[in-house]
Amino acid sequence: MSDREMVKRAIELSKESIAIGGYPVGSVVVQDGKIVSTGLSDGKQLCDPTGHAEISAIRAAGKKLKKRNLDDVVLYSSLEPCVMCLMSSHWAYIPKIIFACSRDKVSSGYYEGDHNIFDLNKKNRREIELVHFKDLENEALKVITQWEKPQ
Repeated sequence: MSDREMVKRAIELSKESIAIGGYPVGSVVVQDGKIVSTGLSDGKQLCDPTGHAEISAIRAAGKKLKKRNLDDVVLYSSLEPCVMCLMSSHWAYIPKIIFACSRDKVSSGYYEGDHNIFDLNKKNRREIELVHFKDLENEALKVITQWEKPQ
């Protein structure tokens, strides 16, 4: 599957996350073109502040691959990762993150602080390649906007 298809899969997962009471974020970890794990930002996050979609996908990938060093995978997300998810990716040695919707398109409430992951990434010993699929941004944003509408 292509990078584009994987980002679209992350967007589909963000819809699943909403359906189970979570936030509108989905994530996929891929190794050699095959999905290793997926992550949702499900309702459990309300009791676990580290329960972000990216963290869930990284944890599942480590368990499935039976290793902590994920230097041969790509992480896909429907939304630009927060600082915690970026740094978790760094500690997992993930070399590349591809995401759909940038943080400047959503409310500041989605992020703690005004951190710029691109700037923070440059200060790391090893930079992660960060790729923003701007052409899929509106598709991801539709899911977020739908979730934000009062029921």
